[in-house]
Amino acid sequence: MIKLTNIHKSFNDNEVLKGVSLEVQKGDVLTILGPSGSGKTTFLRCINFLEKPNEGTIELGEQLKINAKKPAKKDILQLRKRTAMVFQNYNLFQNKTVLENIVEGLVVAQKRPKHEAIHIAEQLLTKVGLAEKRDVYPSSLSGGQQQRVGIARALALNPEVILFDEPTSALDPEMVGEVLNLMKEIASEGITMIVVTHEIDFAREVSSRVVFMDGGHIIEEGTPEEVILHPSKERTQQFLRRLNRQPEYMI
Repeated sequence: MIKLTNIHKSFNDNEVLKGVSLEVQKGDVLTILGPSGSGKTTFLRCINFLEKPNEGTIELGEQLKINAKKPAKKDILQLRKRTAMVFQNYNLFQNKTVLENIVEGLVVAQKRPKHEAIHIAEQLLTKVGLAEKRDVYPSSLSGGQQQRVGIARALALNPEVILFDEPTSALDPEMVGEVLNLMKEIASEGITMIVVTHEIDFAREVSSRVVFMDGGHIIEEGTPEEVILHPSKERTQQFLRRLNRQPEYMI
């Protein structure tokens, strides 16, 4: 369904992605794990050209193939219409109500009639448990509620793939569960998802495939059992040990 081949990305002299290739099938939930600086968020942003790759190809379905060196604007637009991003820090319009945040993309990007866009937004706010918040502004919401609005906004576009960039990393621990539960519900509906996260339990329970990245490369890829429970690469084992290590406190 979506295929990325030999993706390279540099910022000045810093080569962040060093020829990353990955294929995701329709209905997959692919989780990308890795330490900070491994390139995982940059890779996610390259998928829909929020970051422009220096080299490589991106294919979505059978009809769309983009050469990253010479991408056509119409192809990038088509790619973005068929994907949606859920950001780490929500990226909601602070001067618009919750309902307006969802309606905006439907009216501006998809040219939907406003009454139709409002109907879709209301349905999705009910789905994410925020129907009563439709007329409030993001500043009055908790982080978890803002992220659920962000997910509703992504779902409203009816994308073929939803990209999640560490969707719980900015949340208080008490708010993480409500967002992960919503993501589990979305995954159960067969929506294709690519998720950058540190939530190992989510990756193990929900993912169809898991990727571990480090140093701009994919180090290991497989099922959750293969990568999380029985990793074959020493670097993956080391990362998981550190992630699972309990903090030590001195009194």
